[in-house]
Amino acid sequence: MRIATWNVNSIRARSETIVAWLEHNDIDVLAMQETKCPDDRFPVMSFLAGGYDVAFCGQGGFNGVAIASRIGLESVQYGFDGQPPFADAGVEARAISAHCDGVQVWSLYVPNGRAVDDPHYTYKLEWLAALADRSALWLAHDPAAQIVLAADWNVAPTDDDVWDRALFEGKPHVTDAERDAVAAITDNGFTDAGLPYAPGYTFWDYTQLRFPRDQGMRIDYLLCSPALGDRVFDAHVDREARKARGASDHAPVVLDIS
Repeated sequence: MRIATWNVNSIRARSETIVAWLEHNDIDVLAMQETKCPDDRFPVMSFLAGGYDVAFCGQGGFNGVAIASRIGLESVQYGFDGQPPFADAGVEARAISAHCDGVQVWSLYVPNGRAVDDPHYTYKLEWLAALADRSALWLAHDPAAQIVLAADWNVAPTDDDVWDRALFEGKPHVTDAERDAVAAITDNGFTDAGLPYAPGYTFWDYTQLRFPRDQGMRIDYLLCSPALGDRVFDAHVDREARKARGASDHAPVVLDIS
């Protein structure tokens, strides 16, 4: 099985490119974030034409998550129990899951945080804490569960995961509180199983030639439950997809599972 995660940065602008990438790279399941598309305008037919079922949860021109699968798409769940709202905006379109050939795939778009003194930063920490609590319950209920949390985490787990730590001093993505919030999920038993195979950056800003200079961050990764992590045998970051004309500022991360 080949599962990937990709912050597509607008699904309507890139649906045909994404489907072509799926077919070319023999992807079974793709978790997508930042689709930026209301549900009534999601390009369903592009995926169906490529042989993929798709489930999605949109929110106007921002946020949004989706899962495309050619190996089954069952028991779709929108959001997770305990997912916190953001102020008066309510519960945002940041989480969706489906069962794909025995694996529960979550596509998650973690809040950005904006600035450490912004209410969105507090929201981000609350959101991650709620996910940690819920994921702990999933494993407590079924230690053999096959679960993958495929996400744009908006957190670089270590200083090695950002090209210049000093540049981000005092800013979101690298603070101890954010890293501890993600670590709470791995402390529950989830592992960054693809890291030994795919340690490179996954996001490069469009400005200042960040991508050609490889000035990026690793903020997209797949956390696997213990039972699923044992099945991972390879992974890679597809930098070629980031090079394409009109590409997202994120590259897809691909996980191979036996």
